[in-house]
Amino acid sequence: MSRLTTARQQNTPSFISGKKRVQKKWLHASLGIFTLITIPFSHATTNSDELVTTAQDQKHLVVTIYNDNLALIKDTRRLILDRARNNLAWREVSAQIRPETALLRNLTAPTGFHLLEQNFDFDLLTPRKLLEKHVGKAVTVVRTHPTTGEETKENATLLSVNEGVILKFDDRIENNPPGRIVFPGVPENLRDRPTLLIALISPSQGKHNLELSYLTEGLSWHADYVAALNEDDSHLDLNGLVTLTNQSGVTYPQAELQLVAGDVHRVQPARRLTRKTMAMAAEAIDAAQMKEESLFEYHLYTLQRPTTLADNQTKQVALMSAANIAVSKEYVLQGGDYYYTGMYTAIGQKLKTSVLVRFLNKGAGLGIPLPKGIIRVYKKDTQGNSQFIGEDQIDHTPRNEQVRLRLGNAFDVTADKVQTDFQQIAGTLRHTSIYETAYQITLRNAKKETITVHVREPIPGDWAVLSESSPHTKLSAGMAEWQIAVPAESEATLNYRVRVNY
Repeated sequence: MSRLTTARQQNTPSFISGKKRVQKKWLHASLGIFTLITIPFSHATTNSDELVTTAQDQKHLVVTIYNDNLALIKDTRRLILDRARNNLAWREVSAQIRPETALLRNLTAPTGFHLLEQNFDFDLLTPRKLLEKHVGKAVTVVRTHPTTGEETKENATLLSVNEGVILKFDDRIENNPPGRIVFPGVPENLRDRPTLLIALISPSQGKHNLELSYLTEGLSWHADYVAALNEDDSHLDLNGLVTLTNQSGVTYPQAELQLVAGDVHRVQPARRLTRKTMAMAAEAIDAAQMKEESLFEYHLYTLQRPTTLADNQTKQVALMSAANIAVSKEYVLQGGDYYYTGMYTAIGQKLKTSVLVRFLNKGAGLGIPLPKGIIRVYKKDTQGNSQFIGEDQIDHTPRNEQVRLRLGNAFDVTADKVQTDFQQIAGTLRHTSIYETAYQITLRNAKKETITVHVREPIPGDWAVLSESSPHTKLSAGMAEWQIAVPAESEATLNYRVRVNY
């Protein structure tokens, strides 16, 4: 393809804070796969009376991200305004901005500063959009002779772009003709990136610091934790990371980053289109740089240095670090409430027992509110290699609260459960009934050390334990627990009888 020519048209302002002028050029695209190649986008989409501001004008940028795909952006820029009316094109805003939340303030001269109107242009300049905007309009088709390289031009009207390009020439209509299409210009309101258009009244001419704040979707964060258990499962080391994801359609350079942990109530907006698949990045930062403080009924975490959140990127920053945390390990056999009002024979054989570890959010390195996230636990084998042994989700955990992690099922600890008796003392199946049921639970331990199994039984209705081989604890109105010691490489048996008024 030969080098494309350009045609000059009326001058338009460049995308800078002042009012410099540049020439507007014709836009070219090839048929089939359309490639924009002539007009610099930042010069192709402005109106003659617009004052354009970009990220180059930024003086301060604060990004506050919430847990549920929501962020508050505060973008401060220094601009030269005219006295009275200004038409401001604010570029590098989020593609997922909620424009109804946008608020522009004049930090330099707030008195006499008025907002007249604002519009959000999200119809972006793409080859497809350029074609769609020219349907019914005149374009030029340029063909190049394959041998001589000579170019010929022919005017046509663009009739349709549905499933191909249809052009009407003076004497014919063609579908996807050879050559390339030359457009006379870029239609108004078709921009290369999302732009917030603001009409405002400035009280004076000169330099002004303007702050634009708005809510946006496409930014989210969650906590990820990595724990390392010691050899005898009595202590662990815990490191917390914050995982940030930016799919908002814009990069936030050198931003002051703040994170809000808590369940903030919001009215759900209409669903928006998702962005492209994100890229991945990671960044290790000293944990001491994440400062925590209370904010209303939530908790705010502030990164103690600016950071850049690139579009379509995931970044990790350190949240906390603690070593030698005392933990306890539990084996739990969880029952069900369905077999207390009916007759069953064998309820289960070789039932699995869950393995849990728990620790107190207190002490050196801990004692800060832990945001909800996933804790992944590792342990070194006899060769010194760290092995993954399980993970669990935690909710927001305040100071001095217990953290309980279910890591999986014990391989060497199993149980058999049998109903040994069932009696309906009174009532019918459809009315209030009284049942007495008896059970035998045999716990087996193939490990080389004695363990304690927590047998937890949810019992419905009004209930009472009539007899038992080991004492129980009533954890709640509907939960009984027996703690049974099971010797190494041996077994232990729990027998109990319950009366249920159901």
